Amino acid sequence: MKAKTFLAAACMTLLPMGAFAMCSGHAETASSCMDGYTWDAETSACVEVVSG
Repeated sequence: MKAKTFLAAACMTLLPMGAFAMCSGHAETASSCMDGYTWDAETSACVEVVSG
């Protein structure tokens, strides 16, 4: 019985860490840029819109 309790406690402790690790490495995105700028996915930044 103690082994099952220990295993259950270990799983409950380690599961949140596994979920956090799976979320790492995502690209950061912008919800909006200032007027005159647009989001550039290659540089992951707002860049000025050049009209020409």
